[in-house]
Amino acid sequence: MVNLLDFDLNGLATFCESLGEKRFRAVQLFRWIHQRGESSFDAMTDLAKTFRQKLQSHASIKGLTVISEQRSSDGTIKWLFDVGDGNAVESVYIPEDDRATLCVSSQAGCAVGCRFCSTGHQGFSRNLTTAEITAQLWFAEHLLRRELGRDERIISNVVMMGMGEPLQNFSALVPALRTMLDDHAYGLSRRRVTVSTSGVVPMMERLAQECPVALAVSLHAPNDSLRDSLVPLNRKYPLHELLAACSAYLPSAPRDFITFEYCMLDGVNDTHEHAQELVRLLKTTPCKLNLIPFNPFPASGLLRSKAKTVQEFAKVLLDAGIVTTVRKTRGDDIDAACGQLAGEVQDRTHVLRRIDKQRATSTPITE
Repeated sequence: MVNLLDFDLNGLATFCESLGEKRFRAVQLFRWIHQRGESSFDAMTDLAKTFRQKLQSHASIKGLTVISEQRSSDGTIKWLFDVGDGNAVESVYIPEDDRATLCVSSQAGCAVGCRFCSTGHQGFSRNLTTAEITAQLWFAEHLLRRELGRDERIISNVVMMGMGEPLQNFSALVPALRTMLDDHAYGLSRRRVTVSTSGVVPMMERLAQECPVALAVSLHAPNDSLRDSLVPLNRKYPLHELLAACSAYLPSAPRDFITFEYCMLDGVNDTHEHAQELVRLLKTTPCKLNLIPFNPFPASGLLRSKAKTVQEFAKVLLDAGIVTTVRKTRGDDIDAACGQLAGEVQDRTHVLRRIDKQRATSTPITE
């Protein structure tokens, strides 16, 4: 029995045809699922009874089980979802005056193993399915509508910045993105759906071809030697390849710039010299730089840069003409801020063992 949350509209139309139904029935069904949040076929009263009977025999609309919900004093909500086999993933809702953002996970854990990210230290189990990615938005959107007593869309922005590296789960990611963008579902603008990547260069090209949305790149260092230590994927796709991929993405992007994320680490990547090096690195790439206060966790061995240091770092970039912002931390009191999502995963690829081995054999970070 298939889970209909696994399909974008085209996939759902193909499924309906396999049941002997016209493709236009998929639009009606898609609207019931995503615009109305309905999971009961019996409630879909404008579908023929025979079609509903076929659906009951061959399909389901199955969301994720909520293990826990935490609500922050600033309005942020974090949900922990059960995805089976001892694995759980987290999603975060972030309300602001001019937008409402949902941070969505794409994997149970993460195999990249960035030093400053607690998700990476949790290890990696598996990719999420399209249904498991889409279900996070499906659940949050319709729960919030019920709570707020509203029929119109609540969530205006989706960022694929939860647990996992989205571009390492490309085949499941793209149908989920298409559902988010579809006017018969959530109708989000391409400018308001963001995929964050640590730099999976070949998949950046494919994303530009198949489903171009806003792109955020986890940079975190201005040179290869430092980035090798912080973002292990840099050893495979070094900075010159990453920046070339960013430039190649721009013609297809819904925005005329790439967002670079830069986690500020005390005494590691936050000096005046690092800022100047970053200016030289990015001077030919249309971009916006987002400086992120580090959210410490014990296993990292890292500290947050001082507020004065962050402001001085930002000034160097701004003075050089690079649009720069300092991200406001949200959900600190419920461990829902950037880099804090850990969930619960079975580390099937032994990421933690590899991180410990890399630390033991690499030169300590002193830059």
